[in-house]
Amino acid sequence: MPSLPELARAHTDLDPEDVAWLSLLLADWQIVADLSFADLVLWLPDRQGRGFWAGAQMRPTTGPTAYVDDVVGTFVPAGRRALIDAAWRDGRIARDGDPEWRDDVPVRVEAIPARRDDRVVAVVARNTNLQGVRTPSRLELAYLQAASELTQMIAAGAFPHPGERSDHADSPRVGDGFIRVDAAGRVDYASPNALSVFRRLGLTGDLDGQDLTEVARRLVPARHRPDEEAISAVLGARAARDTELGDGATTVIIRAIPLRPAGERTGGLVLFRDVTDLRRRDRELLTKEATIREIHHRVKNNLQTVAALLRLQSRRLGPEAQAALDEAVRRVGSIAVVHETLSQSFDEAVPFDEVADRLTVLVRDVGSSEESIAVRRTGRFGQVDSELATPLAMVLTELLQNAVEHAFPAGGGGSIELGCRRTTDRLLVSVVDDGAGLPEGFDPATSASLGLSIVRTLVAELGGRIEMGRRDAAAGTRVDLEIPLG
Repeated sequence: MPSLPELARAHTDLDPEDVAWLSLLLADWQIVADLSFADLVLWLPDRQGRGFWAGAQMRPTTGPTAYVDDVVGTFVPAGRRALIDAAWRDGRIARDGDPEWRDDVPVRVEAIPARRDDRVVAVVARNTNLQGVRTPSRLELAYLQAASELTQMIAAGAFPHPGERSDHADSPRVGDGFIRVDAAGRVDYASPNALSVFRRLGLTGDLDGQDLTEVARRLVPARHRPDEEAISAVLGARAARDTELGDGATTVIIRAIPLRPAGERTGGLVLFRDVTDLRRRDRELLTKEATIREIHHRVKNNLQTVAALLRLQSRRLGPEAQAALDEAVRRVGSIAVVHETLSQSFDEAVPFDEVADRLTVLVRDVGSSEESIAVRRTGRFGQVDSELATPLAMVLTELLQNAVEHAFPAGGGGSIELGCRRTTDRLLVSVVDDGAGLPEGFDPATSASLGLSIVRTLVAELGGRIEMGRRDAAAGTRVDLEIPLG
């Protein structure tokens, strides 16, 4: 289904600012649809004046739809829908007393010009399914009155309010809790759901006629309230803002929409949503994340302790055993680097470029002080899942270690390049040195080297592949890894 910007670019002369304004309207028009019990369709003017394109559509959650099928992207020629033509031409809300019939369903249509500054840039059609119409309840009358005032504001270019929108994940909807306040901030009407929210905050009695700001001050301790200006502006519907308050046990998100159908504020809508369970889950997630980070931190500390014990032990052994323990220390160190990085992260993905750079420092110190071996990284690893990060770190440690130890003659120097490139589903890694190259007849698949055995095993477990050979036509060795990311 094409988006509003795509349709506007393809079929209209609307400029980017017009499209941005209409996008802001779409972010809030679920409220209008729910208050109206009606489907909304945004009609965009064709650049050649031939008619209108359906740029967006919204169905109500409070009543039956008037459209069985989606209409976005369809074209209506001029003269086919008289009300849309009239709203566009005259810049006023156009209504007709007789309903349209669609699929044996009577539908009342109203066309509302969407004005930006002093220009009508589109038309919003409000389509109400009249099947099963009955005498409206007090709640429905309050909804419809608010919807009428909002449509007048759309026609006057006073709605939506810049900077405020209701399409955030936790933003309150009409059905969550609806209160209509007058210009003084006193409650004209409170929906049953809104009343339930205040009951959970400790309200006894009713809200009708009460100053909503004063009620909140009585029920919510000062330490749990936003600043006094914010609570007065939102609960009195004096400004298009939202805020959050609670009493320690209950947490509520509140959003205010001032109503100015004729330019002067007549009151406003205050929407409420009880997000107590949502905030509790957020706190639980933060606690779990903190616990996981602490576990990684402790694992890193334990590994560093193990490495320190191995170093102490190696000092009491002969050269061969000492070399073996030094290699074990480096392997433990590579795992510790991953856990240290995870302990500083808020998710289970590792910024592996940082890990790779630390590994190059870890293995570069293997050579004697006379040697000058440069190790550098090219390309980017990016974020790597923690399940892949640890074995990948061990593989790179072994490959870099082998290059440092075996590529360069004693007392000589050289360079090692660790390269990386990502594709959609693969990680392509290379370790290239300009050293002596592989010995004559060397077969990495049958080598008895412990390091290469570790590399082969880990790469196989990751479902990847490894190739080792000469560095193109020049001296040196090249190792290529291909590791799946998914």
